[in-house]
Amino acid sequence: MDLAYTGAIAIVDDGPVELDEQTLARCHAGDPAAVRRFIVRYEDLVFAFLSRTLGRGAHIEDLAQEVFIRACRALPSFDPRGKARVSTWLLTIASRLAIDARRKRHLPTSPLDAETFAAAGATPETERRRLEIGHALEAAARRLSDDHRDVFVLAEFHGLEMQEIASVLGIRESTAKTRLFRARAHLRTLLKDVWEDE
Repeated sequence: MDLAYTGAIAIVDDGPVELDEQTLARCHAGDPAAVRRFIVRYEDLVFAFLSRTLGRGAHIEDLAQEVFIRACRALPSFDPRGKARVSTWLLTIASRLAIDARRKRHLPTSPLDAETFAAAGATPETERRRLEIGHALEAAARRLSDDHRDVFVLAEFHGLEMQEIASVLGIRESTAKTRLFRARAHLRTLLKDVWEDE
């Protein structure tokens, strides 16, 4: 998933092209090449979500691996013609694992790489400013509640619609809207000084 950070706006691509039904059927049948293709297709999505909601660290690799183990076990119950796309189904599994991980223990985190917020062709001054804003946004996002951060990440970094966010998190759509509104409002307050410098 490509993420470009321009000013205060995160721009996401349309996400991974969904895997075709034949490959999913071969995954279900245990075809190692199909399972490998499944994982390669969606690993960036899963890693990005987990690291944005839980912070980077070795625990992310373990959780991502568990997402794919659970997904492979549950493939027989997944209907590729149903409402959920494979990507949102995987994000649902990842979000539930993230919630469980938060409940069980305090997770070690480290900041995102600076290149996450880098923009191609920027001048040194604009690049420095973008990095400052990116670091300020990251610090502010860490101050959001887990529920608000999850909704914010799914909306702003993964480009999910409200209905998809609600489905992924197992909440009502109105609850997702409220959480996103409050997350954005809290971030505006936390980042007020950063925006005033613009």
